[in-house]
Amino acid sequence: MTVLIDPPNWPGPRGLMWSHLVSDSSLEELHDFAARLGVPRRAFDRDHYDVPETVHARAVELGAEAVGSQELLRRLITAGLRRRKRHRVAG
Repeated sequence: MTVLIDPPNWPGPRGLMWSHLVSDSSLEELHDFAARLGVPRRAFDRDHYDVPETVHARAVELGAEAVGSQELLRRLITAGLRRRKRHRVAG
């Protein structure tokens, strides 16, 4: 049971770099952790939270494991929690 966070490598709103916050065991664990971190539920996207660089260190202090982006994705997939975007076919 682990919450994982990758480095803030993704450009996003407000000129900040962003990280992904995931769980390798359950979405319930992820939502609980995000609430403790003060991340609003609207930051949740299918299987992860997008979090700004300003909360990365605090997430690690609260117990998130800092991992690379590829490791984060691998563990999310292994846990069976990966939810890909569905693309609509124009018709």
